[in-house]
Amino acid sequence: MPGENLSRDEARERAALLSVDGYEVSLDLRSAVGDAGGEPRTFRSVTTIRFRCNEPGASSFADLVAPGVTSVSLNGRDLDPGEVFDGSRILLEDLAAENELVVDAQCAYSRTGEGLHRFVDPEDGEVYLYTQYEPADARRVFANFEQPDLKAPYRFEVRAPEGWTVWSNGTGELADGVWRFAETKPISTYITCVVAGPYHYVTDTYTRTFEDGTKLEIPLGAMCRKGLAPHFDADDVFLVTKQGLDFFHDHFDYPYPFGKYDQAFVPEYNLGAMENPGLVTFREEYIFRGKVTQASYEARANVILHEMAHMWFGDLVTMEWWDDLWLKESFADFMGTFANVGATRFKDAWITFANRRKAWAYRADQLPSTHPITADIRDLEDAKLNFDGITYAKGASVLKQLVAYVGQDAFLEGSRRYFKRNAYGNTRLGDLLSVLAETSGRDMTAWAASWLQTAGVNSLTPQVLLDTEGGRIAELAILQEAPESHPELRPHRIAVGLYRRTPEGAVERYARVETDVHEPRTVVAELAGAEAPELVLVNDDDLTYCKVRFDETSLVTLRSHLGALTDPLARALCWSALWNMTRDALLPARDFVDLVLRFAGRESDIGVLQMLHAWANSALTHYAAPDWRETGGELLAEGALRELREAEPGSEHQLAWARFFASVASAEPDLKLLADLLDGTVEIDGLEVDQELRWAFLEPLAAHGAADESVLAAELVRDDTASGKRHQVRCLAARPSAPVKAQAWAQVVESDALSNALVEATISGFQQPSQRELTAPYAQLYFAAIERVWRERSIQIGMDVVRGLFPAYQDRPETLDATDAWLEAHRDAAPALRRLVLEARDDLARALRAQECDAAAGR
Repeated sequence: MPGENLSRDEARERAALLSVDGYEVSLDLRSAVGDAGGEPRTFRSVTTIRFRCNEPGASSFADLVAPGVTSVSLNGRDLDPGEVFDGSRILLEDLAAENELVVDAQCAYSRTGEGLHRFVDPEDGEVYLYTQYEPADARRVFANFEQPDLKAPYRFEVRAPEGWTVWSNGTGELADGVWRFAETKPISTYITCVVAGPYHYVTDTYTRTFEDGTKLEIPLGAMCRKGLAPHFDADDVFLVTKQGLDFFHDHFDYPYPFGKYDQAFVPEYNLGAMENPGLVTFREEYIFRGKVTQASYEARANVILHEMAHMWFGDLVTMEWWDDLWLKESFADFMGTFANVGATRFKDAWITFANRRKAWAYRADQLPSTHPITADIRDLEDAKLNFDGITYAKGASVLKQLVAYVGQDAFLEGSRRYFKRNAYGNTRLGDLLSVLAETSGRDMTAWAASWLQTAGVNSLTPQVLLDTEGGRIAELAILQEAPESHPELRPHRIAVGLYRRTPEGAVERYARVETDVHEPRTVVAELAGAEAPELVLVNDDDLTYCKVRFDETSLVTLRSHLGALTDPLARALCWSALWNMTRDALLPARDFVDLVLRFAGRESDIGVLQMLHAWANSALTHYAAPDWRETGGELLAEGALRELREAEPGSEHQLAWARFFASVASAEPDLKLLADLLDGTVEIDGLEVDQELRWAFLEPLAAHGAADESVLAAELVRDDTASGKRHQVRCLAARPSAPVKAQAWAQVVESDALSNALVEATISGFQQPSQRELTAPYAQLYFAAIERVWRERSIQIGMDVVRGLFPAYQDRPETLDATDAWLEAHRDAAPALRRLVLEARDDLARALRAQECDAAAGR
């Protein structure tokens, strides 16, 4: 990987020297179907680049990661590939003012989801291809200048196996055995795209007539593997797509600029989705093979709209370098939810944002690797790791605060001017701030300094003083705190809500005040004299980005009456705050589990409920005292089964509790119930045990030794699909056997035979919280292997191994010491590798602190 890196300084030097007029890329993918000699390894890629150099005679380089180069020609002069190509760069010397570079290369098919990924469907043997490039893997498919600020138009042509269809960013036609695509607008390398294979393809059309009478017609397409076609609800995908296009046209005043709008759901995808203009790619898990809750449909709609927002924020106007990645990702994350609420049936999407997305941000912002939203990205390895909760969810949270700060109209008008001034260009932070200052009349400098250029999360705690009779508020103040590592106190626009119980037993808000918090202590004068509250909710309505704390009275109220809160957003915010307290060792894990057991069954929002299930599982496996885990697991399984039996038959709540029950089942009677549900000897009214739920039941059975290899093989026969294979691989690795663990470890760490999806499945199965003793020997092996893995494998697989196999379940001080020893002995290791280990160390240290808190509560 180090030889494939590119530094920010190198990119700036090259951008100052070169400008690109256009690419012509010819790919021959006919080798993709393979032959009797085994799987194909390479395909032919011929690239012609026309570019200018403002210092004739200077030298530069083009990027290409390929097993071999057949020929290189610069301005008609043949160069020796052996002299100018080192495996990742092509040296270009004595450049002219105007240049033409032609590179004929043998590029490699990928099995890691980077570059041109090749997938063979085990169900029917069909081959499917797609590309994924962000941040810098287009160079695995064609020679280029791989940095976002060297934009250019592209013309692609592709030769593919007979009977295949090929798609790219522009519209394409097949003639004389060659797919030729219309030239794109000027775009960056990382959002070019090719999808090829016997995909199932559905079409529709979006039309829009604007106020001036002009009409816009956008061809729509959606595709997936043939094996998933029976499950593909393309109508719903198109519905959300049309709603999103209407919404963004209404608000952006800039017509969608990239012609057609295809959406490809592809196998073994590393990301959620990618915003390639005209051809957005998604992970195929967004096609649901079984029954799922509305939270899954809402999440898919959010991703569709997130990627659509990128057509303007990111594709039309692109950051200059990855430091300003937030200029596209923070905006798309905000706009995804903004549009979901404003345009689709998912009107409660801000609740999901508050409960799920911000939890991701809060965790990332408390890691030692936390960084400002505008980050310091030194190179491509830094960039790869910066697609994190800060860049996405914290950035989106801050933008939500910005909208409240400058006003929605000023924010949207600023966006419109930003698009028109910078169309097809590249920008920095200052370009956006200047236009927002124009439209809002506010000085954005101080806001940006506090929110975009500093790291860390503040905590806000209410301080309530009552009058002598105790019936009214004498003074209510908000205390703002920051961690020592990041002591910045920020300006917060918040709403403070006062709640109390009604005669009917509900907990409802009776007073609300918006105020600005700047200082360590801010008095909310407007609430003086109000009736004494039973609950004070700082950041009511989720206007700012902060960790919410409670005063003692409020905490007592939540312990007894959390489920009685009638407002779903307020309830979600309280759950989120309690979870942050658990992670911060301020609330014992067993207390959080108790709250889930008593009140989660009354949770109306299905997305919040599923998040509570995930948090309860984490509380038990990471934050509970070791000697309470067995008791806690029994309590969770008992409570989950009770809620499962009491849930409305056939409801999504019933499905959610069924999945949660399976995830915590460990006792023999619970495992037997899962087995009986699988073979049909026992039924629960309304619960349909479809194929996806069958695999969810099989994993705990496998992990506890109640489903052996033959059972899993029989299930694969029943579900002989790509999805079934991934499930089977995970379940096989989950079995409680030393030889099984040794085999799984070898398949992931010592071999590169598995695809990215099967690496992920194997790691997931290997790491079982119930098998701490069984996997203990691998802690030492992990630290001995990770530097070699990072050096030899692709960055995606390296990240999967380093994150996924860290001995997190060996949660003892000795593991912390071993981590520290590795960090001390490897100070010169790749910064991105050290970052991953530091993050895992922080999670482990946090878990140990939380376990001490929980143990103290049990004494």
